[in-house]
This record gives sequence, structure tokens and C-alpha cells, in this order.
Amino acid sequence: MTTNDIGFETTRQKTTSMNPAITSIYTADPSAHVWNDGKIYIYASHDMDPARGCDLMDRYHVFSSEDMVHWLDEGEILRSDDVSWGRPEGGFMWAPDCAYKNGTYYFYYPHPSDSNWNDSWKIGVATSSYPAHGFTDQGYIKGLGGFALIDPCVIVDDDNSAYIYYGGGSVCLGGKLNEDMMSLENGMTEMQGLEDFHEAAWVFKRNNLYYLTYADNLEDNNRMRYATSENPLGPWTYRGIFLEPTGCSTTHGSVVEFKGQWYLFYHNQAISGEGTLRSVCIDYLEFDEDGSIRPVVQTREGVPSVGPAPVPARQQKVYAGAACQVFGGAEIRTLQSGQTVVGNLQSSEAYALFKNIDGGEGGRASIELHYATGERLAKLHLTINDQDYSLLNALSTGGLQEFGGITNITVPLEPGNVNTIQISGGHGEINLLSLTVTPLLD
Repeated sequence: MTTNDIGFETTRQKTTSMNPAITSIYTADPSAHVWNDGKIYIYASHDMDPARGCDLMDRYHVFSSEDMVHWLDEGEILRSDDVSWGRPEGGFMWAPDCAYKNGTYYFYYPHPSDSNWNDSWKIGVATSSYPAHGFTDQGYIKGLGGFALIDPCVIVDDDNSAYIYYGGGSVCLGGKLNEDMMSLENGMTEMQGLEDFHEAAWVFKRNNLYYLTYADNLEDNNRMRYATSENPLGPWTYRGIFLEPTGCSTTHGSVVEFKGQWYLFYHNQAISGEGTLRSVCIDYLEFDEDGSIRPVVQTREGVPSVGPAPVPARQQKVYAGAACQVFGGAEIRTLQSGQTVVGNLQSSEAYALFKNIDGGEGGRASIELHYATGERLAKLHLTINDQDYSLLNALSTGGLQEFGGITNITVPLEPGNVNTIQISGGHGEINLLSLTVTPLLD
């Protein structure tokens, strides 16, 4: 196990999740759920890099885990280009949620329908038979939206009734969904009893008590507060603050029980130092006997494992010196250790090109880049079959010959040995050792 100079473990051999828990790409607004397959899933918004602000948020990814420590990027499930009714300029894919009912997964997301984005918010819905791929947009929920009304949350209750909540601009609304999960039974009503509500509503149930958590209006550094009720639509009793500022200008979280333990998912900006490049974190959530939430202790270590690490599926590992071409000043180097690597990826024109990558039967595959760097935060630009996948973070491994670094993303590949992977630099000095391609089983 290698730990870099800001405390992030950079190899698979870790025993706690670490915070942030997801480091390869920037993720925020985590909505966590446990489905019947026994895994825990995070549905997160995506701060695309380089940052341009909240207007560039796009390309939702899902992450799954069996042990709370090793998180698999399941890949992108929806982008603004897939939304026919959406804002012509795209972007603005903000905090989402997901629900499961009667064999279908429903992915809810806020997105504007007009160039005048802040007055035209809608709550879109995409559906799939699978929790982390295969989603198709179905339009938006009629009667919802308008100025600053964002951050949908959906809970399916013990009796299979479903409720939706959303809000912004200091207003939180809730209502019951019909069986189609895309229309309202009796419209929306304002949630009563909340103190200093700002946004980021999240509702969960514990011991027959409903909890509504949310971000408050503390300037430039929101806290998380909560209220409780015996009814899913309130009225609510305000209970207090349970998460102090995370060092980020926004706060957004979710609460879920997994294998007998409750967890809080939230985000900070510990990797980037920028409020528009955020990262998901995980810490324990605990309750007093009266149901009160204890203040959450934010940690660097995160949470420990609750099961065995997953066993990788069939993998294709390609070493840099054997199967790639270099361009733009990048070079093949043989280190003192005898390892052959791609180095000098220090300009945006410098890149390594891997050809004839096997995509198996086609579909989703995890691409892992194995590297070494002494930079606090370097980055690699990944292009697959001429499709731009933005920048991947490469956290410090402690030096240019310390090959403990792995940064990864899941992408679609074509069937057979026809895929090309281009890796370019320009964001810090890195030695690239190899890439591993792991097809994901659907």
C-alpha cells in the first residue's frame, strides 16, 4: 500500500475507504442505495475537469462496492446529449437520485429545459432493468420544476408507496408518486418544520421514523441539518446540525444502512482545492437511543472494510513499452529497475497510443492506468476510440519510480481487437507503466 503526501492511498491494497473515497474523477452530491444484489451503489453528479463551474456538470457515473472500501466505477449512465427535451447548450446535470420499484430502476435528475437555466428546471427520469447501466431517458415529471427547484430524492416506503422530494432557494417540497413513478398523485406540498433549509433534501427511514436531511444557508460553507417525522410528508420536527462544514462551498449528502451499519456520504474539495471539483467521502453515522443523529466525525481514513475485497474478472494488461507508440515529445524509457515506461508526458501534445485493445464481446470495460508521480496532483487525459473522457486524477505515489498509482474509469469498448486508447499529459510529470482492461459483466 502506498500513501501519498496528502494521505490518499493509491493502490488497491487498502483497508479503509479513505476520504475522499473516489479519486480518479471528480464526483459530488452522492446518493447511496443498497439494492437486492447485496452491493451498495453511489449515484453521483460529475464535476468535469477542467472546471468551468456548475454549468459544465455532466455525464453521470455510478459506483458500486461490496465492502465499502473498493469502489468500482460502473461507467457513465446519462449525459445531457441524451436528453431531447433539455437545455440546448447541455451541461447543468446536477444532483441525482435513484429508486427501485417493481423490477425497474428509476434515475431522477434535475436539468433545465431552456437556455434560461435557473427558471426552467425540470426533474427528468431515466429507467433501466439494471442498477448501473442501460438507462434510457423517459422525459420529465409534469408539474415539477421552475426557479431553483433541484436535488430530487425518492424513497420507496415499506408498503411500496413512493415519495419524491426536491427543493432549492430555501423551499423544500414533497409529494406522493403514482405507480408509474413519473406522475404525482396529489401534487407537491411544502415541507413544514424545517429550519434554515437551503437545498439537498434526502429522506430515509429508521425504526419507523422518517428523517429529512438537508444543507443549510451558512454562507460559503453549508452545514447539514435534519428533521424527523412519523409521516413521510411531515410535518417535521427540527432536530439540529449533524455535519459541520467540509471545507467546500457546498454540502450535499445521503444516508444509508449497509450490512448493519449506517453511513453518511458527502463531498469535499480535499483533492482539488476547488469548489467546482469535488470528491465523495464516507464516514460513520450513529444514533442516540432517542433516534437523534450524533454529530458526524469527518475523517481522512473513512470507513473500514465490511467484507472481502472483490476478485477481478478477466483482465488484459498491456505494458507501456511493448504495445504503444509515443508522440509529441513523449518517450519510452527504461528505468534503473528495468521497468519500461512512457515518460515525459509533460505537454498536452505528448501522448501514448495503444492500438488493437481487445474489447471482448463489446460493452463496458474498466480502464486502469498504472503510474508513478511525485506530483501532489497530476492528471492524464484519456481518449478512447476518438471519444474524449476528460481528465483523470493521478495522485502522488511518492516519486517517479514508485508505481503504486492507479487511476481508472469505465468506458464502452467495441467488440474485438479494434480499440484504441490514447493517453496524453500536460498536467504534471508522470511515468506510465501499463494499462489494464477489465470487461464488466452485465
